[in-house]
Amino acid sequence: MKKIALILSVFFLVASFTVKDTYVYICKGKSSKKYHLVKNCRGLKPCTHKIDKITLKSAEKIGRTLCKWED
Repeated sequence: MKKIALILSVFFLVASFTVKDTYVYICKGKSSKKYHLVKNCRGLKPCTHKIDKITLKSAEKIGRTLCKWED
């Protein structure tokens, strides 16, 4: 009985962790190559174009990498 309770506990613990989309910020300028974890990152200050909030997966898909200020 203890084994079943332990197995069920582990199952419910693992099942409770759902994968959530992580959102990041990107500058829409043509030369922009980074994504930022927070909208007020100092790496976004020089951006003169629109700043978009997109998923991390989308940012990586278009070739963006993490801003050096947020390593």
